[in-house]
Amino acid sequence: MSIELLGIAESELAASGAIATAREITQQPRMLAQTHALVAQLQTRLDGFAGHITGNAAARVILTGAGTSAYIGECLAPLLDRRLSARVDAVPTTDLVSSPLLHLDPGQPLLLVSFGRSGNSPESLAAVELAESLVREVRHLVVTCNPQGGLARIAVREAMVLQLPEETHDASFAMTSSFTCMMYATLAALAGSGSLGPRIAAIAAAMAQVIDAAPSQVSALVSGGFTRVVYLGAGPFKGLAREACLKLGELTNGAVATCFDSPLGFRHGPKTFIDAGTLVLVFVSNDPHARRYDHDLIDELRQDACAARVIEIASQPREAALQDTLVVPGVADAADVELLWPYAAIAQAYAFYASRALGLTPDNPNAQGTVNRVVQGVRIHPFPG
Repeated sequence: MSIELLGIAESELAASGAIATAREITQQPRMLAQTHALVAQLQTRLDGFAGHITGNAAARVILTGAGTSAYIGECLAPLLDRRLSARVDAVPTTDLVSSPLLHLDPGQPLLLVSFGRSGNSPESLAAVELAESLVREVRHLVVTCNPQGGLARIAVREAMVLQLPEETHDASFAMTSSFTCMMYATLAALAGSGSLGPRIAAIAAAMAQVIDAAPSQVSALVSGGFTRVVYLGAGPFKGLAREACLKLGELTNGAVATCFDSPLGFRHGPKTFIDAGTLVLVFVSNDPHARRYDHDLIDELRQDACAARVIEIASQPREAALQDTLVVPGVADAADVELLWPYAAIAQAYAFYASRALGLTPDNPNAQGTVNRVVQGVRIHPFPG
């Protein structure tokens, strides 16, 4: 009996260079549960390692990584900044390495949280070295999927490595389960595994349901043949919108033009991106105040009639807009933070089907080799002094 992933037989996926991506998208609900269990076991140790910095109002936490790993920080920083005493910022390693003095204060206690699927990106390793050399009191929390990577083996004064389950070390070109599991692990590690622990089953179930529905719903949306795609989201969803754009750009090898913003920010110029071939996807908030702004922009875009289609991704669908809504079931009463994971799965599935619709191989869509799974061609220059 043939097994299907994302509605496609495994044999076909293997033959078309899509098996790893499909498997890694599909496995995420199970990996979330494993990641939660892992962090819960380490919570006492994590609290002891990070607590004196995260609980210090004069200290700082920097969430850092490159590409998708950087967007983990963008999703989580506003949430963690409200929960921790320390100031929390998302600063990509690509910014830290090129302009370290703009981001690192030698006298301010620092917890540098480094994300790495492989843990071998040159900028990630260089960021650790710069923090070590420039900041007097620094601790490093490494969240990684690869026990053999450079980040997992850093030699610094104070470090703790949060090693995620082996299956999260995605073999495919684009990060999927590594993204969602590193995001969950970091939120649980710093805010406490109890913060989302009672909700992990509901989050995983919602994610599983949107993945199960993707062959009929998301694949059908891709059949529209859109040449431009906009992702919009407010609060933590703005970082997710950026990640969704990257995922689509990566898996379509740049063939689909993308744009991201917040619903309110989109009117201030980026709205000119829309043409007759554009699909707009909006991550709708569960927060009643934020949701009003989401709906205002959605209704305006539909009234403009300039875009090919405007789709709501929502757990509280509007009856009048059901035909243009991808519904996330079972989380209508959830906080926005809980929606990050099922919303991410929808964006990943869209990128996967769009890649296949273009005749590309999702596991390695860049046949030219100009973009690589682990970045190449980076030369790290020594920082003066």
